[in-house]
Amino acid sequence: MRVAIVGCGLIGQKRARALDGDARLVAVADLDPRRAAALAAQHVGCAVETDPTACVRRRDVDLVIVSTINHALAPLTLAAVEAGKHVLVEKPAARSAEELEPVLAAARQRGVVVKVGFNHRFHPALLQARRLVDEGAVGPLMYVRGRYGHGGRLGYEQEWRANRELSGGGELLDQGVHLIDLARWFLGEFTHVHGIIGTYFWPMPVEDNGFLALQTATGRIAWLHASCTEWKNLFCLEIYGRDGKLQIDGLGGSYGVERLSFYRMLPQMGPPETTIWEYPGEDRSWQAEFADFRRSLAGEPAWGATLEDGRAALRIVAETYRLNAPQGLRRAS
Repeated sequence: MRVAIVGCGLIGQKRARALDGDARLVAVADLDPRRAAALAAQHVGCAVETDPTACVRRRDVDLVIVSTINHALAPLTLAAVEAGKHVLVEKPAARSAEELEPVLAAARQRGVVVKVGFNHRFHPALLQARRLVDEGAVGPLMYVRGRYGHGGRLGYEQEWRANRELSGGGELLDQGVHLIDLARWFLGEFTHVHGIIGTYFWPMPVEDNGFLALQTATGRIAWLHASCTEWKNLFCLEIYGRDGKLQIDGLGGSYGVERLSFYRMLPQMGPPETTIWEYPGEDRSWQAEFADFRRSLAGEPAWGATLEDGRAALRIVAETYRLNAPQGLRRAS
C-alpha cells in the first residue's frame, strides 16, 4: 500500500510512524517545505511535493492521509477522493458539516473508503470499555459524563486554532468533537442538543470552553465539557449502566497514565466490585486506528469513524454555535 501524507506536523508525523505491514510512505507535502523534507528523509524513496493537491493525486498513491489544519481538510480529502484514493482524514474532517457533503457524495460515487481520524476510539481503555458494554457487563446504558481539556500555552490566542476562518470554531470543535464522537459511539444518535460556549480566559474570537447536554431519542444523556482553561491536562469519560459503571482516566503523557475502572454493582448494592486496568507506555492508538482502517479496506468489520460520524459530530457543534449566536460568546467579567 502506497501512502501520501499531506500535513507533516505533529499529527502527520504520528500517522507516518503508525504505518504498518506493507504500507509505504511514497510522498509528502506541507506548507513548510523543511518539515516535509524532514519527514520524507525518514522514509526511503519518499518524494516531497510542493503542491498538496498534486500530492494527493499522484498515480503511485493508493491511500492519502490528510493531517492539515482544519480549513484544508475537506478540500484535500475531496481532491484525493476524486482521484480515486482511499483517505484517512484527521478530525474534525472539515470546518462544518456542509463542507463534508461534497466529500460524502464523491466517496459514494467513486466507491472509496474514507475514515475520520478519531483515534481516541482506539485507546486501549476505550476499546476495553466498548467490549464490556457490548458484552452487557454494565447492563443497559443510562448516561455518559465526559471532561477533556488542556491549559493552552503562551501565545495560544495567536495560533491558527484561535482564527475562526482557519479552524471553524474553538475548543468545542477541537477537543470537544472527540467527546461527542465517543458519546455517540457508546450511546447512539443524539436528537436533542443543548449547549453553552464561553471565552473565559483567552483573548480570542472563538470559545475556550464548551458545555453540552445531549439526549438520544430513548432518553440517554451525554453531559460533556471541553476546555482549554484546564490548567492540569485532563481526560475523564464515565459510562453509566444499570448494573455498573466504567470510568476512563488519562490518555498517557501529560494526561496521566491511561486507566479503566470497572465498578460492578452487586445484588445487595453497597460498595461495588472493582476491577482496574492500567495502560502505561507509548500511545498506540494511532497504530490501532491504522490497522482498523486496513481492515475496513479489506471489507472486514471495523470500528473506525466514518464520514457520517464526522458529519454528525460537526452538526452538534454547529447547533451549539447556533444556540449561542444571539448573545455570542459568554465572557467572564
